[in-house]
Amino acid sequence: MTRIHFYKTFKNHKELVRLLQSRGLFIQNPSRAEHYIQSIGYYRLSAYLHPFLKHPKTLHQFKRDATFDKVLTLYRFDKKLRVLLFNEIEKIEIAIRESIMNITAEKTGDIYWLTNPIHFHDQNIFANSLALLNKEYNHSTEDFIEHFKQSYIEPYPPVWILGELLPMGNVNIYYRNLKDKTLKKQIAKRFFLHAPVFESWISVLCLTRNACCHHSRVWNKINKIIPNNMKNMSRPWITEDADKRKIYYNICIIKYFLDIISRNNDFQTKLRWLFINFPSINPCAMGFPKNWEMEPLWIK
Repeated sequence: MTRIHFYKTFKNHKELVRLLQSRGLFIQNPSRAEHYIQSIGYYRLSAYLHPFLKHPKTLHQFKRDATFDKVLTLYRFDKKLRVLLFNEIEKIEIAIRESIMNITAEKTGDIYWLTNPIHFHDQNIFANSLALLNKEYNHSTEDFIEHFKQSYIEPYPPVWILGELLPMGNVNIYYRNLKDKTLKKQIAKRFFLHAPVFESWISVLCLTRNACCHHSRVWNKINKIIPNNMKNMSRPWITEDADKRKIYYNICIIKYFLDIISRNNDFQTKLRWLFINFPSINPCAMGFPKNWEMEPLWIK
């Protein structure tokens, strides 16, 4: 692919509104649109303008019924969806971290296993992981870390303390690098999964979490990681083929973990109300099948 010089010039908020109007987007209140573009940013908002373009989209012409209000509705829906997913993933992140930290400590008899190279397959990955962990530990201002440093002579706290400093992605790296395959299977079994599927699903959750955390678009995002299949599921799961690249599959993974760690969770109710509050949003664009609530995973 031939690279070219960036050719677009700066446009202020008024100019951007006029540009959208010239392309066929109906804007009832231009001053209001200028305010939103100033607050949100045109580049961020462009991801929600894109679905309203005619084909071919390279012509940058809007469909006949496209309005700025519809664009804002889509933006607001995606924001609400991110908040919902982030809150639920947080519960899963805590449960997965606790399981990996404590099951490994119990099975190895080493309460400092995070910093012990003997437990890891790839020493380069371990060294990089430990460097990041040291950075977090040395710069942490958490009360529980300060208390340990002031009270004990050991260089590191045990894993149930030290592990609290690790974000989900780093926890996954430690898990993937464990040398003992039987141990990895035992951890995955806590969630009724095979180890490769467990690794894969954590990776997908990390991507979704990071997108939510950084306020990125999620409603129609295409996954770069294709999650593994779990054959012979012992717990309720979906039976209809679903596009693994779309957010529906991520949401199913979230629901699967929640049903294990929080049996009476209200995730489905929250999701249903989100669709009720945004009736113009088409769940099919997110990969939802028409009768998704009739799947075993979603039946109470």
